[in-house]
Amino acid sequence: MLGHPRANANISEYLRASAVRDPQGCALVDGASRLTWSELDSRVSHFAAGLVRHGLHAGDRVGLLLGNSAEYVTAFYGALRAGLCVVPMNPAYTAPEIAVLVSDAGVRLLIASSDTSAAATEAVEAVHSCEVVLIGTPAFDSLFDSTSLLAEVSTSGDALALLLFTAGTSGRPKGAMLTHGALRANTESLLSLRSPAAVQAGDVVLAVLPMFHVYGLNTVLNLAVAAGATSVIVDRFDPVESLRLVATERITTVAGAPAMYQAWLRVPGLRESVAGVRLFSSGGAPLPAAVFESFSELTGKQVFEGYGMTECAPVVATTLVDGRPRAGSVGLTIPGVEVRLVDESGHDVDDGDPGEVWVRGASVFRGYWPDGAGGPDAHGWFRSGDIAYVDDDSALHLVDRRREVILVNGFNVYPREIEVVIESMQQVAEVAVLGIPDDVTGEGVLALVVPRTPITPDDVLAYCSTRLARFKTPSSIRIVDSLPHSAAGKVAKGRLREVYGDAEPAGPEAS
Repeated sequence: MLGHPRANANISEYLRASAVRDPQGCALVDGASRLTWSELDSRVSHFAAGLVRHGLHAGDRVGLLLGNSAEYVTAFYGALRAGLCVVPMNPAYTAPEIAVLVSDAGVRLLIASSDTSAAATEAVEAVHSCEVVLIGTPAFDSLFDSTSLLAEVSTSGDALALLLFTAGTSGRPKGAMLTHGALRANTESLLSLRSPAAVQAGDVVLAVLPMFHVYGLNTVLNLAVAAGATSVIVDRFDPVESLRLVATERITTVAGAPAMYQAWLRVPGLRESVAGVRLFSSGGAPLPAAVFESFSELTGKQVFEGYGMTECAPVVATTLVDGRPRAGSVGLTIPGVEVRLVDESGHDVDDGDPGEVWVRGASVFRGYWPDGAGGPDAHGWFRSGDIAYVDDDSALHLVDRRREVILVNGFNVYPREIEVVIESMQQVAEVAVLGIPDDVTGEGVLALVVPRTPITPDDVLAYCSTRLARFKTPSSIRIVDSLPHSAAGKVAKGRLREVYGDAEPAGPEAS
């Protein structure tokens, strides 16, 4: 037996507790594969033991470059049970993007799939301390130590569980440090909501949101595991196939993003397919009022909307708190979370006035990797950069997002990261990136490019497609003569829409 059993705050204990309560109950459905709680818990313990025998030590970072799968769940909880820190990565990332994360986080082991193996291998070629292991190979199977089980590693609530990288405004990703305690605090706050319950034992949860994102990882997967609910895992969202699963697997709880609900509205038979679902929720981006209302009219069911961010593990507020879904509101703050709305002078705004959202609570992150920069201040307040106001019922309404951030299918895209890539082209003199409305993704990415030498939008697109994930790649590219500048010589982004307008062509061929 490896390690010494003792009480600890490790979130893999949620899995152990569910296995003790209902060992033969169904924990995961992944295609034709089904795992009971007992089977999943055993696999996780063997995997944890294998990671330790492989030479990994408490605090080491393990990268997951995988789509949603039972293997992802096993690797995630196994790494945590071994006392390691998980670094989830978007499987759509290119090798240069992966290399930055591997290098910055000091990833020791990168677990990838056949779909991501080429990018993973290329990314770590120059990082001799990082090893790539592909699921479904003898190397991956050897990580399951069948000779021993790993007793729970003693883990404090302050121990680092996740490094979740978001693109920084400077153009380089920043790793938000989330502890076991922060993840537990958010999960347990949501579990305390009962009218209606966010998730409960006996629920069947549609786990289609990507697990490399904190929403899919903590608010869907970990919440379901803590509650003892079955997770039906889906790797890629398809409107028709997902609705078929909702009906055939008797899904009762759906956590989605606005783009999902928009897509479902176009599928015939929607009302019949979702008849058995007791709870719909939405997050990751604002849910348009028209979508909220159309979904209610077509299905007879309402969507509970929430608001959060990676740095808060993630939920800050939700209409589940008072059980009153309403268009345009993200509801009340969850138990254990405090919110202030603050003006530019640092004072609380007057009732009804908009202000920057400051958040304090046990679920707030420790700061950005590695030194905690950008974290909560001395009084515990994290300044989100989001703007909101509170209505007469104390419910939050968002009026603006983080400065300059573009939300593509609910994922943060920071303009500066894209600008850095395009600026590296020899033919480019200057570039500015901003978001534009998109009926499918919510927002698209517009790049305004000032050429140094002749260049076409297709040239820019081809360059970006090898260096940026698809959702970050500009959906519209315009070659322009110049950009407006401030008196200090910086691009005056506030004037870009004034000069070029919001209505832009939808494809890269624009010029």
